[in-house]
Amino acid sequence: MNMEARDLDFWSWTQLVHQNFPNIELSTPLRDAFRAGQHHVSLDEIQLFDMDTDPHTVTQRDVRTSATEQNLCKLSLQFSGTTQLSQDGRQCTLQSGDLALYVAHRPYTLEYTQRQRSLIIQFPQGMLHLVQHQIAQVTAIPVNAKTGLGRVAVPLFEQLAANLHILEGPHALRLVRSALEMLVTVLHEASRPQRAPHEHNPLFYQAVAFIDDHLHDPELGPQMIAEYFYISLRQLHNKFAEEDHTVSSYIRAERIRRIRDDLADPTLHNETVQTISSRYGLTDASHVSKLFKQTYGETPSGYRHTIFGD
Repeated sequence: MNMEARDLDFWSWTQLVHQNFPNIELSTPLRDAFRAGQHHVSLDEIQLFDMDTDPHTVTQRDVRTSATEQNLCKLSLQFSGTTQLSQDGRQCTLQSGDLALYVAHRPYTLEYTQRQRSLIIQFPQGMLHLVQHQIAQVTAIPVNAKTGLGRVAVPLFEQLAANLHILEGPHALRLVRSALEMLVTVLHEASRPQRAPHEHNPLFYQAVAFIDDHLHDPELGPQMIAEYFYISLRQLHNKFAEEDHTVSSYIRAERIRRIRDDLADPTLHNETVQTISSRYGLTDASHVSKLFKQTYGETPSGYRHTIFGD
């Protein structure tokens, strides 16, 4: 779906913006003279907004999604003018050719200090295959078109913006998804000075996030993960070895830990061990019992009895 809106006053612009960003507050020093416009493209769960606006400020306060809603990320690419972006205790200035990431479920501020044009891409956080603490490390970190991997990333997103009018269908969606996946590596490089030493291995953490999302799948294993990230099995195993893990042992340990947590959950007390185990991709009851006892020193039933005494 492609939609375009031109020459809107501040009231009309506020109404339009709230259709897609309902939790934000807008203010401007030019209420009577304010003008703005946008070109909007919707690709499944990905929304792209090419915005051309007069100076204004966007503020989102303490907003969190509910358990049934997706956490959303926003990528801002500056074409002209400047933007001051603040989130997670960091502030950055985006100038022409800069991009940065922020999230919609935590407070942020965007201050457009002059007439400006920018591209905002909104998408589910799950597309980045990063866990929450990793996302918090790369928000409000500017990526520049003239340095590092930004030389590759920024022109790609600029081309997407320049061709919004032809972005439609499954091929366009795959193209945008691939660009967002590449963004993970770029953001990790840009945030490197601010990260702890063990954060040098972004692929490991992307794979961990993928595992977390697919524990329910009995087919989850090294081959599935390697194919998803378009890498060889050897590369995948090497990345896990750098963190003193193997892929299979990590998956197995995470499944057993989740089973233990559910066994100790009083709201799941009426569920059988088989039901809980199947939720995490393990359907062989005797195998689960063996793994659980190897890990925690007692069977799943024995552990539950220890917790609840029945």
